[in-house]
Amino acid sequence: MGDVCRRADCHRPGMNDIAALEAFGAELLARLEPSARTELARRIAKDLRASNQKRIAAQQGPDGSAFAPRKSQIRHRSGKIRAQMFSKLRTAKYFKAKGTADAAIVSFADEVSRIARVHHFGLRDRVNRKTGLEVQYAERPLIGISPDDEALIRDLAVEHRMYLPLAAL
Repeated sequence: MGDVCRRADCHRPGMNDIAALEAFGAELLARLEPSARTELARRIAKDLRASNQKRIAAQQGPDGSAFAPRKSQIRHRSGKIRAQMFSKLRTAKYFKAKGTADAAIVSFADEVSRIARVHHFGLRDRVNRKTGLEVQYAERPLIGISPDDEALIRDLAVEHRMYLPLAAL
């Protein structure tokens, strides 16, 4: 594995530099056919989606920090059990993974992208359309790449390289 990555920082534990990850994969991707790149990108996107789904269910950001808790609601009865935050957002129906020859894409479907964007960046949004009441939401990063995800991508790229025919190498 050391001969694949010639950069000194590629195998450093806890690497959190997307540029280094891109440099690592550039050499491998340059040797792949577009169909093989699409297959690899699709697999990376699916694994990243699964990783982000688990993180959202655990209510943690990509850096491991906990999401800001919900604000208490005056109108809700005390002791009432409420649904977990983002339970529908993290389903495959709304949380999409796509791989192309040029990119691995993890995104939210159009119907829920506004909700996801508001929470991800901590924006203001209308709570009630009738009254026009707006609330400032806490920042809760939903999609991101953690150091574990970087290692996963690196491992998938190396594993994919192992199955290439020798002529492609």
